[in-house]
Amino acid sequence: MLVRRLTSSPLLLALLGLLLLLIPFLLAGSHSYLLIDDNLDAELSVPYLLARTGTALNYQASAIIPQVMNGLPRNALRPGLSVTVLMFELLPPLPAYLIHMALVRLAGLLSMYALLRFWLLPQPDQRPLAAGVALAWALLPIYSIYGLSVLGQPAVLLAVRALQQRRAGLWPWLVVLAFPFWSMMVLAGLFILAGLSAWLFYSDYRSRQVSWRAWAGIGVLTISYVVVEYPLLSALLQHQFIPHRLEFNFAQLAPHTLPGQLRSTLQQFLMGQYHSSLFFRGLMLMTVLLAGWQARCKATFFPFRTVISLLLIIAALAVFCGFYPAFLALVQPLVPPLRTFNLTRFSFLTPLLWFVVWAIALRALPAGRSRAALVALQLVLGLAMNREWTLTVRELLGRPAPHEPSYQRFVAPELFARIQADIRQNTGQDPAQYRVACLGLPPSVAQLNGFYTLDSYQNNYPLPYKHAFRPIIAGELAKDPQLRAYFDAWGNRCYLFAAELGKNFRVAASQHAPIQHFAFNAKAFQRLGGRYILSAVALAHPGQSGLRLRGEYTNQEAYWHLYVYEVAP
Repeated sequence: MLVRRLTSSPLLLALLGLLLLLIPFLLAGSHSYLLIDDNLDAELSVPYLLARTGTALNYQASAIIPQVMNGLPRNALRPGLSVTVLMFELLPPLPAYLIHMALVRLAGLLSMYALLRFWLLPQPDQRPLAAGVALAWALLPIYSIYGLSVLGQPAVLLAVRALQQRRAGLWPWLVVLAFPFWSMMVLAGLFILAGLSAWLFYSDYRSRQVSWRAWAGIGVLTISYVVVEYPLLSALLQHQFIPHRLEFNFAQLAPHTLPGQLRSTLQQFLMGQYHSSLFFRGLMLMTVLLAGWQARCKATFFPFRTVISLLLIIAALAVFCGFYPAFLALVQPLVPPLRTFNLTRFSFLTPLLWFVVWAIALRALPAGRSRAALVALQLVLGLAMNREWTLTVRELLGRPAPHEPSYQRFVAPELFARIQADIRQNTGQDPAQYRVACLGLPPSVAQLNGFYTLDSYQNNYPLPYKHAFRPIIAGELAKDPQLRAYFDAWGNRCYLFAAELGKNFRVAASQHAPIQHFAFNAKAFQRLGGRYILSAVALAHPGQSGLRLRGEYTNQEAYWHLYVYEVAP
């Protein structure tokens, strides 16, 4: 029965639509655009380095990643029991990313279609609507490097409900068992568990009976996450290192004013959060209003209480996320460990909540052109906000975004290979024998090209290393209070900062005038083993910073114009 429903013709059309929309990436190849912020500048290098160092499943406390921060503890990184990491074990970075993205979207489409057909849109004549909504779900702008953290949620919800209904076979258990192997516990898993538990508790309260099988399903999901996330949990429980997150102070980083927090709340409600899927929810809200208006005018059925309850939950989450800094400022002194968590990740639940609301509203509208137009508009809207797709299409059309480089231009392998070759020729040293840091470009670019960097963008690393790195950039932090708070109160970007660059961490070739005064502590840099600076912007007076220019590198295919500086003897 499950196979027959999932191979119906509307679903096949949706699958064909997804395939056609993935074709630009196949045509563009290495000139495809991949999300850069918090993705290509951070997440992509992690599974690549785990695969390259052979440490994906090495959970010993002594295991390190030598290419990062003088030996980043392996257990500070994502787990090795992961479909995402497996893809990077099998393939080079770009093919691994693109195939993984396609599989995530395919699984997301099937996940949403199954939820709709077995629960929200079960009637035979609702198959085309379910397929259209599922395709809209699969095309959402997401961070596919996080696996099924967002797009796989419908399958988990359906599995727990099937266990609750006591009509399921083996498949719900397999879903809750397998989901942690293709999702991120710290980003979404904990909040999915909280959301499912709250829903099941409310459902049991209303029915006056306990759904033991469903609770057991949540228990299996929890245990599976514990097994998958063993490296993180063991690092915390065994105190393998002191995490830099202990110095987090989100209250210093987000808006404190009432207008700023109201704007943040409104954005959370209408647009969402970019990690969990940034798309305009206005069309869905309009669908709800149309369905409600029609129900009032034509006396047709519409579950007002259910829809209003779901919208209130979404609004409450938006208010919580928008006012989280104020909440944290009040609670943090009472519960200091709370500073290490980012509870705004409850926003990972809102895309599915919105789609459930939308499906209920569409179900209440009569079949026809108007309803089909609403689905088509959402498809267009989701695709238009999918930056990876739109910017890849621009690459194919010969109109690339000037400050959003393709993968090939961003990684620039030929440019970095020349730098390595020149250093090897001049010193006889391979990258493992010296350390570099980057200015004006993410260190992940150097890491993907085989360099060993002292700087990096990491969600978790030892606090003593942050303290050892800070003297290198202390002079620049002193110039700019915002940069100082950015590093001291957060510090995930353990970068070389320059006040003249601000938070511009990817300076394109010839984009920025030379830095006039770079307050760089060369001795502190040397103490950490640093020798070279790979800079995307020229230094007007490198000698004042204890540096000397060793080479200048450019390439038409590269986004960067690099200057290599060496610590002067």
